[in-house]
Amino acid sequence: MTIIGFVRHGVTAWNKEGRAQGSTDVPLDEEGIEMAKRVADRLANEKWDIIYTSHLKRASKTAEIIAEKMPSVELVEDPRLREVSGGMVEGTTEAERIEKWGVDWRQLDMGFETQEAIISRGLESIDEIRRKHLGKRVLVVSHGSFIKRMLNELITDPVYETSLDNTSLTIVELTDDKNVCQLFNCTAHLSLETFHKKNSL
Repeated sequence: MTIIGFVRHGVTAWNKEGRAQGSTDVPLDEEGIEMAKRVADRLANEKWDIIYTSHLKRASKTAEIIAEKMPSVELVEDPRLREVSGGMVEGTTEAERIEKWGVDWRQLDMGFETQEAIISRGLESIDEIRRKHLGKRVLVVSHGSFIKRMLNELITDPVYETSLDNTSLTIVELTDDKNVCQLFNCTAHLSLETFHKKNSL
């Protein structure tokens, strides 16, 4: 049995503007850094053996902040954990896409990364992590669309198709018989009164 704790990166300016990020290397904004610190404080109170992260800055910075709270835990960068490539739509909002390509833009070939390519690289990485760290608890810091696709492959339950919140924690237990989701899209660390007070000023 291996435990995988999926963490979505902190928020970015493009998240707030509704811009498709994909493989564009958008950094965390100030709030995103604060969110990463919150999830780091939470995870520091738990037992984790190693951290893997996407190489994109918004994920790798989130992972670095988490790793700072776990000085004895190794941090490994794996580009296979990157976000799904959005092709031509990266950097655009829905309104801009409609203006540029029309309301049926989803029917056009926008150069998206194929589902097959996403699943192939993602499961290759997860399988490798599982083999290397059998019986361990592994954090994987990645991206919303990528994590959702991995969950769909690992769990195959429509209840887990909900969009994931920034810095949410989702824990999956991988076994030979059946994979089980122990925790889904949890952001309890962001519910702290002090965090809300700070961000309402």
